[in-house]
Amino acid sequence: MGRRRILIWAAAGVAAAGLLGWAFVPRPVAVESAVVQSGRFEQSIEEDGRTRVKDRYTVSAPVASRLSRIVLREGDRVRAGDSVAVLLPVMSAMIDERGAREASARHRAASAGVQRAGARMERARITVEEAQLELHRTEKLAREGYLSAARLDAARLALSSAQREQEVARAARAVSAHEQAQAAAALLPAGPVEAGRPLLVRAPVDGVVLKVAQPSEATLPAGTALLDIGDPARMEVVAELLTTDAIQAEPGRRAVVERWGGPPVQARVRRVEPAAFTKVSALGIEEQRVKVLLDLEAAPPQWQAMGDGFRVTVRVITQSVDEAVLVPVGALFPFADGGMAAYRIDGGRAWLQPVDVAGRNGSEAWVRSGLRPGHSVVIYPPPTVSDGQRVQSRG
Repeated sequence: MGRRRILIWAAAGVAAAGLLGWAFVPRPVAVESAVVQSGRFEQSIEEDGRTRVKDRYTVSAPVASRLSRIVLREGDRVRAGDSVAVLLPVMSAMIDERGAREASARHRAASAGVQRAGARMERARITVEEAQLELHRTEKLAREGYLSAARLDAARLALSSAQREQEVARAARAVSAHEQAQAAAALLPAGPVEAGRPLLVRAPVDGVVLKVAQPSEATLPAGTALLDIGDPARMEVVAELLTTDAIQAEPGRRAVVERWGGPPVQARVRRVEPAAFTKVSALGIEEQRVKVLLDLEAAPPQWQAMGDGFRVTVRVITQSVDEAVLVPVGALFPFADGGMAAYRIDGGRAWLQPVDVAGRNGSEAWVRSGLRPGHSVVIYPPPTVSDGQRVQSRG
């Protein structure tokens, strides 16, 4: 009986020791995993962009005028030569009491000038009559031989001079009459201009109204923009890249337009503008940027709904490699003096694996050596993972 009790207690002790040992055995660390794949690796420059009509025409008022209300609205289609705005003569300006008195004084002075010109004209008429009578007497005496030919010529020249003076007096009277009419017009009260035909402003090209800058009736100076016309079917994409990135976006580079409400659209860099500009970022940092223009290659039907100034995302492809070994960037971490490494899962354990990274983008890295397609790696390894650590994949 004693021997049996000893065996029972020994078995219980062994069981307890086994349970205690099992309780302190390290548990596998739960990690997220991904499979290394083979595919195309693309390194790109990503930036926000906007659409822009290639040929934009701004229609302006050619002269200072009164604009009638424009009936066209954004989206209306027009043809070259269609009337898009009507301009009327500007109303006369209002005058204050001082200006009215000055205008009245100028009118009285002009009226006096008309009277003076009339008197000069009458005096010139009398002078012409006297010269005619003197010429008749001189001709009669010259025929009878009492006067010389030189005296006759002098009388004729005097008559011609008097006639010219009469013409000058007549012209001066006409000038005074016009000045009087001008001074009288300045006294007229301000009001709508009845004289003068309206000026029709016409569309320079076929297109769609993009913007109406002056929809309501207004008095405008010469050169004021009235509306913008363009063809939305001829669209380009403009992206403002950092100058350090724009060096790689030379003309001909392949690009992708995304996040516009439809599938990605292939595009090509057409031009990098030669002059940069300073732009302050949201963090208050001054940046040197330059505009890069892209042409779409094959836009889908949904692109027809895009208009001028719509926001898009542009990716300019700077490097493209087929059949590259692709690893999620979240699986890589710095290791050994500037190198990179990852944890490869094999046999339920995580093994430290140095890798040679040839390139990376926002989501994937191109690995030259260290990993092969089909390998499982730990994504965002927690601090508890070490070389040889047992792990359990969550996905």
